[in-house]
Amino acid sequence: MNKNYYSLGLMSGTSMDGVDASIIVSDGEKKLEIIENYYEKYDYDFKCKLREFIKNTDSLEYLEKNKTTYKQLEEQLTRTHFETSKKIIRKAKNIQIDFVGFHGQTILHQPKKGFSIQMGNPNLLSNLLKKKIYFNFRKKDILNGGEGAPLTPIYHYLICKTYKIKLPVIFLNLGGVANITYIKSDKEISSFDVGPGNCLIDQWVRENTNKDYDELGMIAAKGKIEADIIKKAVENKYYLKFKQRSFDIKDFDISFVRGLNLENGAATITEYTSRIIADKIKKFNDKDILILLCGGGRKNKFLLKNISKIVKNNLTNIDQIGIDGDYIESQAFAYLAIRSYLKKNISFPSTTGTRMAVSGGEEFNNY
Repeated sequence: MNKNYYSLGLMSGTSMDGVDASIIVSDGEKKLEIIENYYEKYDYDFKCKLREFIKNTDSLEYLEKNKTTYKQLEEQLTRTHFETSKKIIRKAKNIQIDFVGFHGQTILHQPKKGFSIQMGNPNLLSNLLKKKIYFNFRKKDILNGGEGAPLTPIYHYLICKTYKIKLPVIFLNLGGVANITYIKSDKEISSFDVGPGNCLIDQWVRENTNKDYDELGMIAAKGKIEADIIKKAVENKYYLKFKQRSFDIKDFDISFVRGLNLENGAATITEYTSRIIADKIKKFNDKDILILLCGGGRKNKFLLKNISKIVKNNLTNIDQIGIDGDYIESQAFAYLAIRSYLKKNISFPSTTGTRMAVSGGEEFNNY
């Protein structure tokens, strides 16, 4: 019988709003029990500084020139992850955590150039928590010709086995970037980023209101979709012309809706996003396949309504099977930490494009 481990997963996504934390129990293979989830908002001033820094970061040279600022932000980010970790451990009645899967905050994702930079100091976090930390989950994959993303498919597969989900199934993660995991059978799993998820909608709302996102899609629902703009924008999906499985939010921009008012811009961007996602789903050519929705975008009713107009599949919120869809990725990194410790593979040719299946986060033990 395989040994079970308690693992804490920490994830800060492209929305840059805070830290998702999850504690799971798993043997790294067949067992899964979700113990606790917790969310901690970033301090407002820190969030603004972080967003501005990421917005301006376009190269390794920029990071080198702004090393001092980077280190200051990194320390604050790491300490926020530490405080979040303390709170969820207390919430889980101080159980003994074996490992921590620390994703960090993606600053620049350019796998074609051989790197993906996640901000975070695993040595500091290890010292503060007195725990073994797994970090740099994407590095080994990229060194083997992969794109370092998506990394959640192996966890999606575990969910299918644990919750006895009938195959085939699609996991549609509507985060800042939308991505799909397609599980056809026990031996056939594929995944890829689709295009923008929430990132363009969020950017438009932030630039035109004092809000961070379009709650439930209510702003977009009041607007008019500009069909001519959509047609041109969809025809000019330049970033999809390249053969790549993963995207950075910097691969997309909202210039095509400049000049529109708040509501019409939100409606047009949301429709644009839904078209790209729906077009990818339609290529599976299976109207009976279950689509499980994860991530913050699953709450955007206008986005889901527009996707549903194009695809006829059953769009099911993953919460309906008993899993909180806000925490799939933090749970995944807890799971990836266990698999990294056990030297089990976390990415595969069919999920990231790596030449061979590889394991990977790097271990940090600084206490």
